[in-house]
Amino acid sequence: MNSTPNFSGEDLSSRESVPTATSRMDHPPGSNPPGLKTIAEREAALLAPWAFPSSATKGRRHSEPVHPYRGPFQRDRDRVLHSAGFRRLSGKMQVFTGDMGDYHRTRLTHTVEVASIARTLGRALGLNEDLIEALALLHDIGHPPFGHAGEDAIHAYLLGDGGFSHNQYALTLVEELEERYATFPGLNLSKEVLASQTTRVDKSAVGRPPILEAQLVDASDSVTYNSHDVDDAVKLGLIEFDALLELPLVKRAAGRVEQGLSPKRRRAAVVYQLIRMQVDSVLHTTMDQIKSAGWTDWTQPLDANFRIDLDPEMANEKAELQSFLYDKVYRHPQIVKVRKRAQDQIHEMLDFFKTNPTKMPERFQVRAESVGIVRSAADYIAGMTDRYCQQRYAELIGK
Repeated sequence: MNSTPNFSGEDLSSRESVPTATSRMDHPPGSNPPGLKTIAEREAALLAPWAFPSSATKGRRHSEPVHPYRGPFQRDRDRVLHSAGFRRLSGKMQVFTGDMGDYHRTRLTHTVEVASIARTLGRALGLNEDLIEALALLHDIGHPPFGHAGEDAIHAYLLGDGGFSHNQYALTLVEELEERYATFPGLNLSKEVLASQTTRVDKSAVGRPPILEAQLVDASDSVTYNSHDVDDAVKLGLIEFDALLELPLVKRAAGRVEQGLSPKRRRAAVVYQLIRMQVDSVLHTTMDQIKSAGWTDWTQPLDANFRIDLDPEMANEKAELQSFLYDKVYRHPQIVKVRKRAQDQIHEMLDFFKTNPTKMPERFQVRAESVGIVRSAADYIAGMTDRYCQQRYAELIGK
């Protein structure tokens, strides 16, 4: 049997098998079935020179045999998709609480929408779609219950102990808290996926930019959340649609929409155009710069400190929209009320676990021995869904 190197360059003797329907091996273990292209062959046909190829990966912290027909980032995507943290996103609010109805986005639907937009852009730009999808599905997995209100509450409580970041907590989840394997903690994701998520912890940090696939996910996240927050806020009656038309970006989007539509269809059409206009801007701006630079491998955009973004005019108009949403939606009295109630409950729960650590699950009691009671309690609460957080609060504190 020939020895096949893994993506980190390490030679591995053990192999994963690809059994047939009758569980017989008709080809050497660890090799591709006859006629099936290797990951490298498929990527050579699909990826642009500036894309990050699977062959460049530095592997995983815990060495594993390569898979014969799934690349490393395909496997990362699947590990995130099947994780407990990802499933819990269905019970975590994006901006609006479940008390307001069931139309609006959850953290899970937002994540799926980001992945869809990112893959569309990635395919058009010739980037690594498997890596993009893994990063997109991972990007919000660390959000605690009650959206940014929950994050702000935990951060304030832990301010003297390093604070709290949902982006950092995502790394804690996938490296320490997820329980999927017998011999090591976490999901054992590829080093590039972990490094890309690390760049999200402090986006203001100066230095070499992340790989293009990571930048594209950030751009897609931004395109997604402000467009869909507009949709949800109008649907829930928090803002009037006509007030949005005073904003240049929304006005331009509305100008592309057919006249005479019902309010519901008009809202949906404008949101579609908001997304379409921003996606087009990211795509055209990025491709123009790539063609002008003439890059021939994935390291060159990083060396050039290249950043994926909208064109300057749209970036300014988008900033106006974000400012409007912050003032009129995120600080709306109904949202502020939800935030205050959620933050008070989280602080009371942290106080409770600080003096009653045995009320936490056993694994978090054990974790407290290494990271401290308060940090372990924060990790426990951050993993909760909105409903479970409310349930535990009622059980433990009963107010």
